[in-house]
Amino acid sequence: MNVKQWAEREGVHHVTASRWFREGRLPVPARKVGRLILVEASGSTEPVTESVVVYARVSSADHRADLDRQVARVTGCVTGQGLATSRVVIEVGSVLNGHRKRFVALLGEAPVVTIVVEDRDRFARFGAEYVEAALAAQGRRLLVVDPAEVDDDLVRDVTEILSSLCVRLYGRRVAADRARRAVQAVTGAGER
Repeated sequence: MNVKQWAEREGVHHVTASRWFREGRLPVPARKVGRLILVEASGSTEPVTESVVVYARVSSADHRADLDRQVARVTGCVTGQGLATSRVVIEVGSVLNGHRKRFVALLGEAPVVTIVVEDRDRFARFGAEYVEAALAAQGRRLLVVDPAEVDDDLVRDVTEILSSLCVRLYGRRVAADRARRAVQAVTGAGER
């Protein structure tokens, strides 16, 4: 757990706990990961409730029907492995722009130990390894139901680049199409 969370639980100010860590006087084992100080939870007296959360995402509202299929498949896999799902988080948002509030909130929830997704693209298109490493540093994990991915790094990188370029291209086409339809609506309404 974070040193700030530990300090709040123990009734100590977080600045004092950070100073104790720097001075080597913190009464529990801790380590520094980047700028974050992680306190080992083994000495905690409070029981930690582990939870498994299913995360399903589609990129646009047009694909909303796919959310039910994703949730059913992932929940079935979780149940098959003997895990109990505490909740399901669904979201409509692009993986490329980073505007996924529910996903970011899920990453910040310490009781969530396991995040289960259908495939890695539902989670992150680029830099998934970094997010997985950050989760692992917190004692958490990402479980991918369909691990059938391209093994060759070069092929995976080219696929990610092509996906990014296609999203930009199709995004421009959609925007141009919307602008064209708006102009037609305005000019068509003015003719009446």
